[in-house]
Amino acid sequence: MISAYLRYLSRARDEHSLHSPFLFSLYTNTIQTDNRREPAFRSIRQLRKELRRSTQLIDITDLGAGSKVNASRQRTIRDIARNSQKPARFGRLLYRLIRRANAHTILDLGTSLGITTAHLAEAAKQTGGQVITFEGCPQTAVVAKQNFEQLGIQNVTVVVGNLDETLAEQVGALPPLDFVFFDANHRYEPTVRYFETCLTNIQNDTVFVFDDIHWSAEMEQAWQSIKAHPAVTVTVDLFWVGLVFFRREQPRQDFILRF
Repeated sequence: MISAYLRYLSRARDEHSLHSPFLFSLYTNTIQTDNRREPAFRSIRQLRKELRRSTQLIDITDLGAGSKVNASRQRTIRDIARNSQKPARFGRLLYRLIRRANAHTILDLGTSLGITTAHLAEAAKQTGGQVITFEGCPQTAVVAKQNFEQLGIQNVTVVVGNLDETLAEQVGALPPLDFVFFDANHRYEPTVRYFETCLTNIQNDTVFVFDDIHWSAEMEQAWQSIKAHPAVTVTVDLFWVGLVFFRREQPRQDFILRF
């Protein structure tokens, strides 16, 4: 991971090297914007602090690549919140991307405790959108639902079960997807398969965001396959996450940008 990050830093560009108006606007107005003072985040920050102190034990049903930190079947909420949750700045980035895309139909592949999902839902409140989030672990899903209730979030539907069995049915029943965050099974074959499933219901301005694109050799391979897909026109590698666009009016380009 460290060597991959060093390679990323050596290749990353900043806004001064962007000649595409679309990418320049995306980078300066969305990726690099600091919105940490957004009032909607106050209650999420407080909940995150509470979760990081919780000693409640739950049984984990892990259908993905597992944790690099704790592979135990029983884990405390505190352990999950400290080691498995995305840092707050990524939730804020997803919030900005949803607002920028004016996204209405939003998928979240990997609910966990629901903190990142809450950022998606707060953005969706502003666009009049709905979030459908998928979680494979029943007990984790229960905690996430409790967290949404505590936050007063009502525009999230939690789909519980194996994503291999739930995703295609949901995608087929929805309007065209506006935004999808992929944070489920961090392995090559499932990641590419989920990508291709969601690809069946995109529109020109759909945005896909892939988490942990350099997390492992399999995720590196998956990211390269996704970048090479003929439906993809623009990709942005921010190291921790990768952005994918399908805008037909854009020339085919791949960017590595500092974040």
